[in-house]
This record gives sequence, structure tokens and C-alpha cells, in this order.
Amino acid sequence: MTREEKGQIIEELTEKFSQNNHFYITDASGLTVAQINAFRRLCFKAGIEYRVYKNTLIRKALEKQEGNYEDLFKTLHGFSGVIFSKEAGNAPAKVIQEYRTKLEGKPAFKAASIESSLFIGEEHLATLGELKSKNELIGEIISLLQSPAKNVLSALLSGKNTVAGLVKALEERK
Repeated sequence: MTREEKGQIIEELTEKFSQNNHFYITDASGLTVAQINAFRRLCFKAGIEYRVYKNTLIRKALEKQEGNYEDLFKTLHGFSGVIFSKEAGNAPAKVIQEYRTKLEGKPAFKAASIESSLFIGEEHLATLGELKSKNELIGEIISLLQSPAKNVLSALLSGKNTVAGLVKALEERK
């Protein structure tokens, strides 16, 4: 690979890192080409992108980004693939966990950056899979805000027969 090609890849990677708020770094060593392609298809169906890059190119692209990625650089060894996700920070974790049901422990989780927060190590994968996406959180907030109004309306609607009955009973007493 020539310097120009490496420079183009670094620029492409730098752009991808700046466009995607969420990215995961995985280790898919030991997987066959067919297994990696199956993993890519699963990622594509989930609306995320998986690509394999050289560790030095990943490092150089991250060095051009704002933020401190020093801890993440320690994970850049061996076979590294990057999963990019624009919308949901939990989508790559769910895809990794789903694919692992087919292949025990593959691909291995190295690190993730979610909204510039770093998660390094395999123990964080389950937590990342349980994170809620932005749209899920907005939906929960809307339902929580609607809940008191719905309760008042249902109480008023269910009580209209009772109120009418009370009024009639009071009229009949007079």
C-alpha cells in the first residue's frame, strides 16, 4: 500500500469518525471470510457499517479527532474491525451479541466510543447492549409526560356515570 493510499484511508476514516457519534472496535481474528461476510450482512441489516482497518490507520485517524483516545489505543493490536453507527449507540452491541449466539465469543469486543465516552473491555458489552437509543428515550419521556393527563381524563370519563347518578339521587331526595 502506497503512502497516498494510506493517506486516503486515513482521511476516509477521519471523516467516518467525525460523522458517527458511536463506534465499536472488535477483534474478529479466527473467523473465516464467510463468517466475516455474514457478520457484515447482519450489521447492514441493522443499519450499521463494519469495516476492517490496519491498527496504525485507525490510530492516526483517531489522533485527528477531538477528545482523548489514549486508553483506546492500547486495544489496537491484532485484527481490528470498526463498527460505525450514526443513530443508536446500542445497535452494534446487540449485533455482536446476536452473532455470538452462532459463534461462541466471536467477534471479541475491544472498545467502544459512545458520544465520546470510552468503554474498554469485554465486561462493558452487556451494559452497552442494554443502553436505550435516543428515540427510545424520547418515547419514554413522552409517555411519562402524557401519563398524568391520561389518568385525569380516564378518571373523569369513568366517573361521569357516577356523577350523573349522584345528581339524580340528590334531586330525588328533595
